[in-house]
Amino acid sequence: MNRTRYRTRRYSENPTAADYTREETYAPTRAPVDHAVTLLPEAYASDEFFTLERERVFTRSWVAVGCLSQVAEPGQVLVVEVAGRSVIVGRNKAGELRAFHNVCRHRAAKLLTQGAHRLRGKRIQCPYHCWTYDLDGKCLGTPLFEGSDIPEDMQGIFDMGGVKGFDKADYGLLPVQVDTWGFFVFLNLDPQAAPLREQLGDLPERLGGYRLEEWQVVGTRDYEVEANYKLIGENFMEYYHLPWVHPELVKVSRMEDHYRWQGPGLYTGMCTSPVSRNTEAGGWEGLPPIEGLSESDGQSGRFVWLFPNTALVVLPNHCFVIIAHPEGPDSTREETILLAHPESMAAEGSSAAIDQLAHFWDLVNQQDIEIVQRVQEGIANPAYRGGRMCYRFEEPLHRFQNMVIDKMVGVERIPPGDEQTATPMFVDPPKTRDWTRPAPGDAVA
Repeated sequence: MNRTRYRTRRYSENPTAADYTREETYAPTRAPVDHAVTLLPEAYASDEFFTLERERVFTRSWVAVGCLSQVAEPGQVLVVEVAGRSVIVGRNKAGELRAFHNVCRHRAAKLLTQGAHRLRGKRIQCPYHCWTYDLDGKCLGTPLFEGSDIPEDMQGIFDMGGVKGFDKADYGLLPVQVDTWGFFVFLNLDPQAAPLREQLGDLPERLGGYRLEEWQVVGTRDYEVEANYKLIGENFMEYYHLPWVHPELVKVSRMEDHYRWQGPGLYTGMCTSPVSRNTEAGGWEGLPPIEGLSESDGQSGRFVWLFPNTALVVLPNHCFVIIAHPEGPDSTREETILLAHPESMAAEGSSAAIDQLAHFWDLVNQQDIEIVQRVQEGIANPAYRGGRMCYRFEEPLHRFQNMVIDKMVGVERIPPGDEQTATPMFVDPPKTRDWTRPAPGDAVA
């Protein structure tokens, strides 16, 4: 493919649902970033694309659903949704993390409502016919078990122990793959999925100095966003928009201090180094940093988008997370989580510092929501058929969009990283991947 064709290519109008799984559909975005066109508009607005994306991206990827401190003890459970499917996450009596589809094996009633729960007796009881399960997914009663509300003289009526062909051992909860990294809990609906470690690539090493597994949730807030989840992610991945959208943020995260910061893995990354001091509008200081950080970690902010739908910000003294839950092609529920390390929270004045951080992140997030909603409105205009990438600042978007394309067309691969550990954005960019050419090890599912 020559340079002229890269420059003139644009997406055709009126693609069909079948087109969304074909490699040739995405040729304008497969080109190197300095020639590439953004992902086709229907990826952000089409019901057909959204339905396919749920199945091809969200049921076949490791998806962050919460934090370890939310399920720290046996009996604590989270009920979350992935690709429209409700899942229960909790710890068994041995403290091991387990996950199950939130559906009774009797008549398919939903067992628990969305959100966090503390289970009485560390058991899950169906509200319909009282079938009961432990946190290993084992069926305990149908409904007879110790502590049942059924009067003792009536329990025999409900006993299924003598029913032919019925064995409780065959009717445990349906398992879901669960794993952890740092403070995150991940689910994968595909029972044959590769290990989480493959998707994360080199991130555990890059962020190893922060001891993320020790951090705790100190605040949460949800937002309803009238935009596609990918627009939220793509906005997070670039700082091209900072001077115009974030007048407060750009003072503590200066344009000239930004670097691309990504290795092999299903993620995009950038960093700010050094992080600037707070201004009158706020900033990232307040809590003391954790001990033992390297010089680089101690003065930097790390910004990572975990494929497919999670933003992770790691600073020396706190972390901020956005989990973007797609609810439709043009609607997303943002779950935001503020975390801190116990060392930082032990400091005098930590409560006020956490409040200040929460206020600052709310300000930044509200500004982002306003602009991505305007993008959603514009992208729905049929006249728009894709735009050119700004190659200096938008390589992470190009990287992410090609990850989405891979899943849509059935290609399984881990993108390579940059040759430099941190690539400054105000110099000539390094050579980037031509996604039209398969790399060694690429596999088609």
